[in-house]
Amino acid sequence: MILVVLSGTFAGLTLALFGIKLPTLERKIKLGNEQAKKVYAIRKKGNLLLCTLLLGNVASYTVMAVFMGSITSGVIASFVATSLIFVFGEIIPQAVFPRYALPIAAKLSWLVRILLIVFYPVAAPIAWVLDKILGKEPPLLWSKQELGEIIKYHEDVGDGIIDKDEERIILGALSFSEITVADIMIPNEKVFFLEAKTILSKKVFETIKEKGFSRVPVLSQNRKNVIGILLTKNLIGLTAIHNQTIGDFCDSDRMIVINESKKLDDLLNLMVYQKTHMAIVVDEFKNFKGVATMEDIMEEILRTELEDQKT
Repeated sequence: MILVVLSGTFAGLTLALFGIKLPTLERKIKLGNEQAKKVYAIRKKGNLLLCTLLLGNVASYTVMAVFMGSITSGVIASFVATSLIFVFGEIIPQAVFPRYALPIAAKLSWLVRILLIVFYPVAAPIAWVLDKILGKEPPLLWSKQELGEIIKYHEDVGDGIIDKDEERIILGALSFSEITVADIMIPNEKVFFLEAKTILSKKVFETIKEKGFSRVPVLSQNRKNVIGILLTKNLIGLTAIHNQTIGDFCDSDRMIVINESKKLDDLLNLMVYQKTHMAIVVDEFKNFKGVATMEDIMEEILRTELEDQKT
C-alpha cells in the first residue's frame, strides 16, 4: 500500500505541477500568494522535475511488481498490482490532484525537494540533455480573441469576479486597436463647418450658438481643405467685430490630419500627445472627408453612447 500511495503521489504531482504554468505562478507570486512561491521553487526547472517524478513513479511500479511476485503467484500478483495501480495509483490521484493543484503541490513541496536530491544523479543528466534539445519552456501566450473569451467566461461563471460593465470595457479596449478611422468618423456631409473668410457677424454668432458645437472645422474658400479648428470657447464674451473672420480665430498649430486607414490606438496616442480632441480626416488627395473625435474613440472602447457636449 505504501508503494501504491507513492506511485499515485508521483502520478498526481506530475499532472498537478505541469498543469500549473510558470507565468501563472509568477503572477500569483506578484500578488503575494505564498503557495505559489513554494511551488515555483520546484517548478522552475521543468525537465529536472519531470525526470524526477517519472523516475519515482517507474521505481514504485517496478518494486511493487517484484514484491507482489515474491509473495504470490504471477497471475494473482499481476491482477492485484494492476487493480491497485489502476484505482489508487492512477484514477484517484489524477482526478483529485489537478483539481486542487496549487494547494496540494504546495503542501507536498517538501517531499518533491527530497526526491529532487535523491534522484538527482540519474535525473540531472537526462534533464540536461532535454534542456539542450528542447530549450526553455515556451511562454504561455493568448491572442486578443482568446483573452476576450476568457473575460466572457469569467463574467458568466466567475461569481462577480468581473461584472458586465467591466467585461464590456475590457472587450472594447482589446478590440479598438483593430478598428480604423473610417469605421468611426463623421463624414463631411454631416459635419458642421465654417469657411475661413466668413465674417464674424451677429448671424454667425447665433448659428454657432444654435449648433452648440465646442469645435468647428474651418475650411478654405473652395471647401476642400481644412485650415484649422475653431474652439468656440475663444469666442466667449465677443460680439460681432467688423472685418474679423473665422480664420482669425481658428487654431491650426495642434490640428491633426489623418487618413481613413489609421488605427484608433494610433489616433488616440496622437490626440493625447497633441492635447486635442478632434482630428481631420482627408483622402489621398488631401481633400476633406470628415472628422474623428476623442468621444468617438471612447465610445468604441466603452461600447456605449456618450452623452457629452457636442463636438
